[in-house]
Amino acid sequence: MTKLISRMQAVQSPIIPVVGELIKNSPGTISLGQGVVSYNPPPEAIALLPKFLAEPTNNLYKAVEGIPPLLAALTAKLSTFNGIEINSENCIVVTAGSNMAFMNAILAITTVGDEVILNTPYYFNHEMAITMAGCRPVLVETDESYQLRPEAIAQAITPKTKAVVTISPNNPTGVVYSESVLRQVNQICSDRGIYHISDEAYEYFTYNGVKHVSPSRFTDSNKYTISLYSLSKAYGFASWRIGYMVIPQHLLVAVKKVQDTILICPPVVSQYAALGALQAQDAYLRDNIGAIAEVRQIVLDSLNHLHDLSSITPANGAFYFFLKVNTQMNAFELVKRLIQEYKVAVIPGTTFGMDDGCYLRIAYGALQKETAKAGIDRLVEGLHNIGI
Repeated sequence: MTKLISRMQAVQSPIIPVVGELIKNSPGTISLGQGVVSYNPPPEAIALLPKFLAEPTNNLYKAVEGIPPLLAALTAKLSTFNGIEINSENCIVVTAGSNMAFMNAILAITTVGDEVILNTPYYFNHEMAITMAGCRPVLVETDESYQLRPEAIAQAITPKTKAVVTISPNNPTGVVYSESVLRQVNQICSDRGIYHISDEAYEYFTYNGVKHVSPSRFTDSNKYTISLYSLSKAYGFASWRIGYMVIPQHLLVAVKKVQDTILICPPVVSQYAALGALQAQDAYLRDNIGAIAEVRQIVLDSLNHLHDLSSITPANGAFYFFLKVNTQMNAFELVKRLIQEYKVAVIPGTTFGMDDGCYLRIAYGALQKETAKAGIDRLVEGLHNIGI
């Protein structure tokens, strides 16, 4: 039977379906678990679907890297919002979500046995992808505010290191990295001849005047920086599976090999919808993210009642808070009890690589204000009463 054991045995099981099954078995549970938004794609996305249907050749395979009109729209967006200019040294590849973009990148730049640096707490799908590729995730702790530690990152680099991964705004902490610290990490990657993979799926979700910064805008960084983006969050596009990556031109052949093998081309119908979404009025993002900001404040106000039971780091991005609970209880056991006894679901911090204590990720992007208040009140009550 040992011949039947594959590399997948070393990969952790995705936590979202596990928690989803617990929720299913506890009807009435309010989920503060999965990182999705409550709103739908803009009407401009749906309005473009007839154009897709009107052209019979759209039922055939299209270019591996994406359809030209969408690539053009993304080029304009990257210039105006991110300050990234597409030129002869870099290019865009449309993907089926940014998780696929990350796997494309890992397979394109590594060989079995290579190392990729993740900052803890990490995004679990990143750790899973690295392990699936036969590489080793090297974990570097962030500081007490979940900010990057460039010196520690530099010390973790070995001859086997191929990349450093950063996520800003961050999943699971919600922390936004400053331009200065991102510049330091990006410069370290340049100096050491490795890649900087910058996951920016939550680029639009910032609060209190904090601004998102894209490392690919730094001078000469497009030669070694890989930037990942997604429509899943900002445009309510989770199931449409459209993301994209900005990569050095020298990686295009390798990335296309990966994408052609796994996907052939991104779903063309979804690409048309994405093209429409990018034409949405500014008010679409402003109003929807503004509503999430109101929910964020409700959640934060309630969490402040837990000051004697837990610590929470201020976070001005994404739609997460990362809670450290003052208990010896296992994080997953606490999650199960919160679901079964208090009908509120969160995600255990162990799945993000945090096993030195009891951590919980709280997601608030999918809820309206009333539901969010009810859910967070259940969480506060549960943490007070479980006897942690």
